Amino acid sequence: MTDNAAVSPTRLSEATRRKVWWKSQFLQGSMNYERMQALGWCYGMGPALKELYPDKDDLAQALKRHLEFFNTQPFLASPIFGVEMTLEEERAAGVEVDDAAIQGVKIGMMGPLAGVGDPIFWGTIRPVLGAFCASLALSGSIAGAFVFFIVWNLVRLAFMWYTQEFGYKQGMNITKDLSGGFLKKITMGASILGMFIMGVLIPRWTSMPMSKVVFSKAALSNAADTFPGIAGLADAINGGTVNAESLTQGVRSVGTLASTDTVSMIDGVAQVVRTTTLQSVLDQLLPALLPLGLTFLCIRLLKKGVSPITIIFALFAVGILGALVGIF
Repeated sequence: MTDNAAVSPTRLSEATRRKVWWKSQFLQGSMNYERMQALGWCYGMGPALKELYPDKDDLAQALKRHLEFFNTQPFLASPIFGVEMTLEEERAAGVEVDDAAIQGVKIGMMGPLAGVGDPIFWGTIRPVLGAFCASLALSGSIAGAFVFFIVWNLVRLAFMWYTQEFGYKQGMNITKDLSGGFLKKITMGASILGMFIMGVLIPRWTSMPMSKVVFSKAALSNAADTFPGIAGLADAINGGTVNAESLTQGVRSVGTLASTDTVSMIDGVAQVVRTTTLQSVLDQLLPALLPLGLTFLCIRLLKKGVSPITIIFALFAVGILGALVGIF
């Protein structure tokens, strides 16, 4: 190995570490079934290895030992990059760090960190952010797409930089946390938070309106007597110039008509009519009760091994049949 005394104390420059951080974005750019992310890993480590090993033979050996199998959650690879840079620094400075130790640290860390990254990023941050931005898009705002792109990448890039720096500064000390229950607590907390957020989104994204299932209708009062303060309502009713639907909308616009009430013509007289539907009864028990029940049913079917595609087509069929028979 080349004498690296001139490089002492072999601390990598921040510019080099930033190059590693940027190139690590392409960790999965060359996946293969034999060594998974190994080529992307070498590409990311390249700037650090080139600075530590100016001799081509030493650099070739360094790249060769980093071509071994590697696979983890792409964002959680950053702290491993940091630790590996520290180990390569020590080796370049003359400390006895063999190939097995370098590879062993990578293998030992990639499994636990992958288990943490999936529930945090794929199970919590991305779905919650996507749901929020989809809501913006559904409301007609083009900001939904831009907010998702900007916020997601800011979170991702910031996380990768600071965890890489954390791993670089901690070195082998970071493995102490991996052997304890710290990562397990993070994983459990992220899973609980993700499930809580997705539960909140159930009534927003799942709709099962049952307003067409009518139990009863009851006339409450004469519309003209009930709403004397609405200008022209009595004249409009008596003159027959406004239909019942328009009257209902006009009354509701001033906020004096209950959601289950309408204005209907009964025996030539405009009456306030209260309609009791299956939806109104369910709303009194628990709002979004049916969407919640449907969600639990889907979860139960998935646990029973039913294919997600089968569940999706079954939901299509139920929705179409319900609409044909007048339930939905």
